[in-house]
Amino acid sequence: MDEILEFFMDFSGLWIFLAIVFLFVFLHFVPLRLWIAAKAANVPVGIFTLVGMRLRQVIPSRIVYPLIKANKAGLSVEVNQLEAHFLAGGNVDKVVDALIAAHRAQIPLPFERSAAIDLAGRDVLEAVQMSVNPKVIETPVVSAVAKNGIELRIKARVTVRANIDRLVGGAGEPTIIARVGEGIVTTVGSSVSHTDVLANPDDISKTVLGKGLDAGTAFEILSIDIADVDVGRNIGAELLTDQAEADKRIAQAKAEERRAMAVAKEQEMKAYTQEMEAKVVEAQAEVPHAMAEALKNGNLGVMDYYNLNNVKADTDMRDSISRSADDSPLTPPPIK
Repeated sequence: MDEILEFFMDFSGLWIFLAIVFLFVFLHFVPLRLWIAAKAANVPVGIFTLVGMRLRQVIPSRIVYPLIKANKAGLSVEVNQLEAHFLAGGNVDKVVDALIAAHRAQIPLPFERSAAIDLAGRDVLEAVQMSVNPKVIETPVVSAVAKNGIELRIKARVTVRANIDRLVGGAGEPTIIARVGEGIVTTVGSSVSHTDVLANPDDISKTVLGKGLDAGTAFEILSIDIADVDVGRNIGAELLTDQAEADKRIAQAKAEERRAMAVAKEQEMKAYTQEMEAKVVEAQAEVPHAMAEALKNGNLGVMDYYNLNNVKADTDMRDSISRSADDSPLTPPPIK
């Protein structure tokens, strides 16, 4: 009898152990607390639906709590929509918050568009908030030059509102900043003088707004305000100075080239002169030989030779006298 009781006691312990294990497995696959919370909130979520979420690797709390929140806000959102968005890698809680914010602000935003915006990588809740409360984008300092060559440094503030319809596929803030900067440069560059821009800075805003810079972007530009305008360098004068310096260097290079050519020509003429003088000396050296040959052959007499020497001596004397006259002063020295 004792053995029978001991057997049943061991068998009941095993049953208790199995019951505890079954309870843990059941509570893991069947989130009773979530099911009770959904029933209390009057949200139609079945127990088998929650079990199916577990089997599909979906966290039930990520679906049930947003569903309760949407139901309390008066939105018609189904469990399958939220579960499909979760399986696609989206943020269910943020999508539901965006739907509630859009519903409160009376902005038409269906669930499919909100889910598409979230899956596109944009913050759908921030986009809805920006539609209600526009955002101010401050551009960096834009450098522009007027026609008179004066540089202006301009900083602008762009007030934008999110365009829900163009959030998917629309350009972001960098495109807005780049287009506004381009519009500022174009407007200032078409101004005759920088004083015109300083006198009427609102002309920049009007011109830039008229270009439709928000086309193809995810925003709608509400206003462009010029925050600061500073006068920079005189770019025109600097360019003229640089051009004049470049022309000066070119002229100096050409002058140096002509000087080098003149020096080369001078050296060439000196060499030519020396060559001619050498030929004259060579010709003069032939005169004594020719005279000796004439005396030898009887073509030149002795008296002719002496007469020639007298003429030469007379010529040398005349040259000496003329040189002495050139070296003497024009006025005679004073008489003491």
